[in-house]
Amino acid sequence: MSDSLDIRFTRFLLESQALKFGDFTLKSGRQSPYFINAGAFNDGRKIATLGAFYAEKIAAEIEAGNLPADIDTVFGPAYKGIPLGVSTAIALTGAHGMEVGYTFDRKEKKDHGDGGMMVGTQLTDGMKVLLVDDVMTAGTAVREVIPKLKAEADVEVVGLVLSVDRMEKTRDSDLSAVKAVEQEFGFPVFAIANVREIFEAGRRIMTADGQPYVTEAIKAAADGYLERYGA
Repeated sequence: MSDSLDIRFTRFLLESQALKFGDFTLKSGRQSPYFINAGAFNDGRKIATLGAFYAEKIAAEIEAGNLPADIDTVFGPAYKGIPLGVSTAIALTGAHGMEVGYTFDRKEKKDHGDGGMMVGTQLTDGMKVLLVDDVMTAGTAVREVIPKLKAEADVEVVGLVLSVDRMEKTRDSDLSAVKAVEQEFGFPVFAIANVREIFEAGRRIMTADGQPYVTEAIKAAADGYLERYGA
């Protein structure tokens, strides 16, 4: 039997050196025993593979009835979301036979040429838009991008797909960032893998010298971290 999506994705994160274990200070100020660096997906093979993982997750959620099959465009917020949106749209078209566009926003409005705030498939009323982003800690990017989408057209945001759900409480509630966004905006949020799945997979995936990536010490630090911050 082939490995599950979370194990294959964790192996890819480790091979790409996008997932590191140790002691890291996050933007939130929290000390984390792991760090995910989206900047590690820095060549054609890695970003194509990442897009294929997003597409696989999206296809599975469509099949499960959690996302509509007629998504019009995949939206990746500038800047980190741009290669995600493009590679996911390519993989959905190539591997899953879906006709889907990609869209991303400009940081500054262009006043020459085609102008406007959006690049790629232009948004129109009634369009079904699927958001993609990397790792969500607080949901700030989503809150910034929804008003931009709505200002452009009366689109329906059908969901958000992340690479990893850190499963941490937001600063002002006991809800995780994922649950808070779902509650606030009314669309589902999916992750290719959550942090518990990643740590579990890391115990089963071996380094070149035959040791598990996630040692007992790393596992203990992760458990402690999730006990303190986990939702």
